[in-house]
Amino acid sequence: MFQPSKEILEKYAMVMVDFALGNGQGIKKGDVVGIEYWLPARPLALEVYKRILQKGGKPFFFAKDDEATKILYDLGSDEQIEFWPKEFLKGYADVIDHRIALLADEDPKMFSEIDPRKLILSNKFKREYRSWLDAKEDAGKLSWTLCLYGTEKMASEAGLTLEEYWNQIIKACFLDKVDPIVKWKQVFTDMHELLEKVNSLKIQKLHVEAEKTDLWLTMGENRKFIGGSGHNIPSFEIFTSPDWRGTEGTIFFDYPLYRYGNILKDIQLTFKEGKVVEATASQNQDLLREMISSQENGDKIGEFSLTDKKFSKINHFMAETLYDENFGGEFGNTHLAVGKSYHDTYDGDFKHLTDANWSSLGFNDSGEHCDIMATTKRTVTATLADGSEKVIYKDGEFVI
Repeated sequence: MFQPSKEILEKYAMVMVDFALGNGQGIKKGDVVGIEYWLPARPLALEVYKRILQKGGKPFFFAKDDEATKILYDLGSDEQIEFWPKEFLKGYADVIDHRIALLADEDPKMFSEIDPRKLILSNKFKREYRSWLDAKEDAGKLSWTLCLYGTEKMASEAGLTLEEYWNQIIKACFLDKVDPIVKWKQVFTDMHELLEKVNSLKIQKLHVEAEKTDLWLTMGENRKFIGGSGHNIPSFEIFTSPDWRGTEGTIFFDYPLYRYGNILKDIQLTFKEGKVVEATASQNQDLLREMISSQENGDKIGEFSLTDKKFSKINHFMAETLYDENFGGEFGNTHLAVGKSYHDTYDGDFKHLTDANWSSLGFNDSGEHCDIMATTKRTVTATLADGSEKVIYKDGEFVI
């Protein structure tokens, strides 16, 4: 069975610790770093652990086991499934300076036979937990990042051998470069130059047109597009969190979605007055509707994103949202997330904003955040503050 070389894993760890954490600046001596990893990612977790120690940080492991989680779903009562160690996780949120998650599905279909209600039930705690992490991040006291460790079954789901799957990871993360961090810094510099152009337009509304898609989005007060922060490796998306109340129309997603251990296909969402009023899928439609209806505010938009194919080298379906939301290919990708908004898309000082402030600005708050991707040819037109219209994205590229 193919395994990435020690050199590749060492480079991967350096990218994550020296660059991705700290919002592109890396960690500092004495920083506390929580390493949250799925069991198959242990080889990379060990290299990350070593690198944190070499940089003078204080690492500790937080392992996740999908097989144990499946046993919980199979045998646990509702009370057991929705239990979460609140005091433990509050202490964890308080002590860490950085979080790094190493994703690795042992089997993407492991939870495919689980009652969708149970999957949603186990996710309920995340809203309060995320609120602690968000508050700390908003105060400038926490950074986070995540990356992918490829497994045999993930590769199989993507229709690739494990070596081909890892070649996508290596290419996307620039691990084939002598110094991948130099390349990442150049890409982020180019992305930030594009972001300056986008945000200088003072966009009021966005109109997305594509096959089976006619969607209007309202940017909202004090909004900006962001990207190139190091939060995800890889990350090539330019995104914002619009005012959810101004979402109208329909959007179709041609890309399969892997969520809660299930595959959802041909998703189509229709919005009216900011809320999902119709949700269909050709596969696992019940899970889609359960996710949207059962989680508070899961029926509202939290993110709108565009990926320029000039930046992304990802050109194959990967059966993992981290990569699929950064797909480059022929026409780039557009993705929309239902659920939680990102506070750092607020264009101003938000350190002292309250929950009521965020709500009044149209930022959505939810325990859900599910990215859904579309990769078909599309055009995005912006309505500017002076009432004029400008095409900003066409055929997979920004055109400004």
